[in-house]
Amino acid sequence: MDYIKIFDTTLRDGEQSPGASMNVEEKIIIAKQLARLGVDIIEAGFAISSPGDFEAVKRISHEVDGPVICSLARAKPEDIDKAWEALKGAPKPRIHTFISTSDIHLKHQFKMTREEAKKRAVDMVKRARGYVDDVEFSPMDASRSEPVYLYEVIEAVIDAGASTINIPDTVGYSIPTEFGALIKGIKENVSNIKKAVISVHCHNDLGLAVANSLAAVMNGARQVECTINGIGERAGNASLEEIVMILRTRKDILNLDTRIVTEQIYPTSRLVSSITGIMVQPNKAIVGDNAFAHESGIHQDGLLKEKTTYEIIRPESIGISHSKLVMGKHSGRHAFKTRLKELGYELSDDDLNKAFERFKKVADQKKEVFDEDIEAIVADEILRIEIPERFKLDKLNVVSGTESVPNAFVEMYIDGKHVKEAGFGDGPVDAVYKTIAHITKTKSKLLKYSVNAITGGTDAQGEVTVRIQEDDHIVLGQGAHTDIIVASAKAYINALNKLEYKKKEKKVKVV
Repeated sequence: MDYIKIFDTTLRDGEQSPGASMNVEEKIIIAKQLARLGVDIIEAGFAISSPGDFEAVKRISHEVDGPVICSLARAKPEDIDKAWEALKGAPKPRIHTFISTSDIHLKHQFKMTREEAKKRAVDMVKRARGYVDDVEFSPMDASRSEPVYLYEVIEAVIDAGASTINIPDTVGYSIPTEFGALIKGIKENVSNIKKAVISVHCHNDLGLAVANSLAAVMNGARQVECTINGIGERAGNASLEEIVMILRTRKDILNLDTRIVTEQIYPTSRLVSSITGIMVQPNKAIVGDNAFAHESGIHQDGLLKEKTTYEIIRPESIGISHSKLVMGKHSGRHAFKTRLKELGYELSDDDLNKAFERFKKVADQKKEVFDEDIEAIVADEILRIEIPERFKLDKLNVVSGTESVPNAFVEMYIDGKHVKEAGFGDGPVDAVYKTIAHITKTKSKLLKYSVNAITGGTDAQGEVTVRIQEDDHIVLGQGAHTDIIVASAKAYINALNKLEYKKKEKKVKVV
């Protein structure tokens, strides 16, 4: 089996995503995680572009063990020299230099002839080779370059010392058959190509970055340049997690794999999202929130019987603990019954039918039905449990504004006894919640707080929903009022009452 080298450019091309700029410490954190992930090469930055990038390349190349550490450099003497200055003394340095080979770039951007560009490429590869043994060269916009000229440039830079030739689809213009043919043409027409590894760097402007990369490896490329979550310039790059899991999942056909520790994929994805602030779309392949979530009743039924019916990848293999059965309007009876059992309820057939009918009505009104909703359905339809009101709001007064510290004065009844207290907070709701928490001596943690307007207009009644947790107990509380602060207090107290009930009562099993 052949192995594909994974060249991660999250810290260089990925950082070129608008708003994704990282400081040196953040880059080092990600680089160390990429090493744990098992990437072969990390492109740590563009040393000459800024003092921060220079420092990042320098520190990563000396502090991160395992991968080859690479700096990008234009085909200019000062770029090559700066890259070497950052990499000097590192155990595994690589200089990656580039210049365009497409006529559209040479004419309009570089103002060069083909011969001038070829000579510059050769000279700069030789210069880089004088510093390091590992030199990569990219003919930028290769997919729009005239093939014969492209072959000439590649052959010349290999003779000059380049050991990796990267073929970029710089503007994401190619389609898979075309890009695969380009790689095949290079293998057949560049006489010294066996002295170098063919790499590819595909952009996603037409949504084909992963498909083009796959076509390339099927035609002889043995390095793929990609980023975590596919972030990067414009529409982004080939997604590392997709490339890796395609090769891992379809080894039967491709007979190719990587040395990636796939269990680190999900943690790496989340780390990059948290540092860059670029969230992953829910339906993103491999690492999206919905990648292992199932709502369809047919799918849930099959999954419960045999996971391979609707999952071609085990969630555990990429670092996710388990699949998620989303309870919603498309869920079936089998999934509903299974979830009830997991919550501790075993209902008779008649009770199950009643509860399932109510569940479907609730699901039509909500995008997702949570465990607390299901428990409320069972309590209301089957058990008819009345939640005792141990805590009850009496009066509430809040002061807040730009010129005062938010404070709340709360009067409550606890087990029928009247109590009152004042407290401060970061905002009016925070002041109310901290005061109530102090009065009730709750140890619970607020997991969720959301506000919805029940009606329109500035005088709308607002509905507040909170989710709180104490130990392994999680409950939902709701409150409505035209004053959103009062609604917030009601929701919190409603949740605290439910929590008190849960702590005292064991789950009831109805047979």
